[in-house]
Amino acid sequence: MIYLWLKAFHLIAIICWFAGLFYLPRLYVYHSEASDPPSNARFKVMERKLHNIIMMPSVVAVLSTGGSLFALNRTVYLANQWFLVKMAAILCLLCFHARCTWHMFQFRNDRNTFTRRYFIPFNEIPSVLLIFIIIMVVVKPYQ
Repeated sequence: MIYLWLKAFHLIAIICWFAGLFYLPRLYVYHSEASDPPSNARFKVMERKLHNIIMMPSVVAVLSTGGSLFALNRTVYLANQWFLVKMAAILCLLCFHARCTWHMFQFRNDRNTFTRRYFIPFNEIPSVLLIFIIIMVVVKPYQ
């Protein structure tokens, strides 16, 4: 029964984390185009709140519940290649999250040099990784 509760909270945390992973880079697209000081200040507040209030607690919850699920079924997961491929994709997501954090600090310190042309494709990375992860978990192609 604990496994199912952990799984439920894991899925809830994933949804919350991805909400931030989808929206924060979109804010960067708009922020990179903002030229007036009030808009710049508003985007800084929005980015900080999204990152600190939604994304950080969510990623902690994802990692703690995911780690607990793994600990309960370690041998089953390690015996399946789809899981290892999924973990590589999650590592990519964590790197993406870190890069989002870096961009937030660049904007906060008025040192951003990236344009809309950079942030639009950057914004699509979590979508591609999510599709890949869902295929690994549902289809389990390497089982």
